[in-house]
Amino acid sequence: MMNRTQAGTARDDENHPANSAAMLRRTGRALVAVLGLALLVGCASGPRNDPRDPLEPYNRGVTKFNEQVDALVLKPVATAYKEVTPAPVRTGVSNFFANLTDVWSFVNNVLQFRLEGAASSFMRVNVNTFLGLGGVLDVASELGIDRYRQDFGLTLGRWGVDTGPYVVLPILGPSTVRDTFALPVDMMGNPVRYVDPTSARNSLYALRAVDVRANLLRAGSVLDSAALDKYSFTRDVFLQVRSQAGEAPYDKDKDDGAQDSKDGMLPEEPPADAKKR
Repeated sequence: MMNRTQAGTARDDENHPANSAAMLRRTGRALVAVLGLALLVGCASGPRNDPRDPLEPYNRGVTKFNEQVDALVLKPVATAYKEVTPAPVRTGVSNFFANLTDVWSFVNNVLQFRLEGAASSFMRVNVNTFLGLGGVLDVASELGIDRYRQDFGLTLGRWGVDTGPYVVLPILGPSTVRDTFALPVDMMGNPVRYVDPTSARNSLYALRAVDVRANLLRAGSVLDSAALDKYSFTRDVFLQVRSQAGEAPYDKDKDDGAQDSKDGMLPEEPPADAKKR
């Protein structure tokens, strides 16, 4: 059994920069292996109709796996969380993680030389952190400070890196080749990554996963009721939303901003009365 000194040394080693870099390399190699397997399966299975999705046979297989995991674990937990947790608490949890996301958005807006987005993200983080109880309250939105969400995949796209084929990752879901290679950098840019002790960090990761899935319950019900191929519908919406995310809202006319911000989003779920008709 480890004594306290050994346990402390183990935690220090885990958070050492060299070990963080090694973890990043391991994650990168795993992602490369997944993409390599996807390419082999896609090439061996012949061409598909959508040129954006040459890996469709592989992607559909991973989608089925993800749906099984979701049905057995993620959706039941998210449903229970939504049923037992008051709406204001759930909103506070979502706001807290969105505030952490704004930190990474600030970095990527700077890397993209999007000054308005960087300034807005910087103000949002400071206002919500200090006036919004650590981000639990979204005071910045109440003050009219817009959110310009960016990640490293969009930063690569800003400087000319093509999205590459659509790919579905195990557990993580829809992505592209470009976003998959950017994922290790996004993981290192997540402030939760630096929370200590490890038990608190893992608890935040779990809470974030449940929060994200709970927020998608309505979208899932809309998708299930659509008389469409769920795989193709999800792929098309994902690619459209990511394409629009790469076009910063401040690059568009202000008059069109409200309408453009809704493009590519899932439709509103019809009222209960409408469903019965």
